[in-house]
Amino acid sequence: MKSKISGVIALTAAMIAVSAVSSHAEDLTFKLINGTNSVLTHFYSSPTGVDDWEEDVFGENVLDPDETMDITIADGRTVCKYDMRFEFEEGSNLATTEDTQDLCAMGSYTIHE
Repeated sequence: MKSKISGVIALTAAMIAVSAVSSHAEDLTFKLINGTNSVLTHFYSSPTGVDDWEEDVFGENVLDPDETMDITIADGRTVCKYDMRFEFEEGSNLATTEDTQDLCAMGSYTIHE
């Protein structure tokens, strides 16, 4: 009988631990503001320390000058610090820009020239 109770307690503890871990994986959301005079064509992000960029967050969209877009990063990770890469339309006088931010702590991010 004692081993059955121990097994139930261990199973319950494991289920609580799994639910606690999964509840911390939240989507990161913020407003991206294009404070430049150029069209922002691509926006990539990846957790700091990851060697490759994730897929283009914009997909087929672009962000025109002075426009704002709601960004959601729903990668299931529990990290907050992300590297970001911004690419502008061909012919723009702006070079590709990279930055690192704590996305959990910010409500908006403005890219400037």
